[in-house]
Amino acid sequence: MIDDADGLRRLLAETRTIAVVGLSANWYRPSYFAAQYMLEHGYRIIPVNPAYDEVLGQKCYPSLSAVPEPVDMVDCFRKAIDIPPLVDDAIAIGAKSVWMQLGVINEAAARRAEAAGLAVVMDRCVKIEYARLFGGLGWFGVNTGVISSKRPLPPPAPTRS
Repeated sequence: MIDDADGLRRLLAETRTIAVVGLSANWYRPSYFAAQYMLEHGYRIIPVNPAYDEVLGQKCYPSLSAVPEPVDMVDCFRKAIDIPPLVDDAIAIGAKSVWMQLGVINEAAARRAEAAGLAVVMDRCVKIEYARLFGGLGWFGVNTGVISSKRPLPPPAPTRS
């Protein structure tokens, strides 16, 4: 399982196509804004949800097996109990990795994916990790390009002549 910054950075750098299972068309859902963020940062997003025909302007598929193109990552916005069949589908379509979102932990499914050669990430948000590792996080949503535990020094006070 990938759980370190270097491994996450490498996985995100090697990934180009992300199938987002459980992607909602509702703008206020975490799956929507995570997928939108990744789409805006150059990733090909493939929505997988039988409830929709299209999400974020992308054709939506009812299942992973219905996706007609290669997938690098399967990003799972589903409950932990739903992960084992998704791992089976990810293996069947030749995906390279399975990413389980925040709060989604299924150790048995992770072991099965790894045994089949897939990289696995659990209990992390792809959007948060991308922003953290590639310079998109900052106070109040400002992209400082730098992540640090130290507060920046205030600007010098103006001098009076």
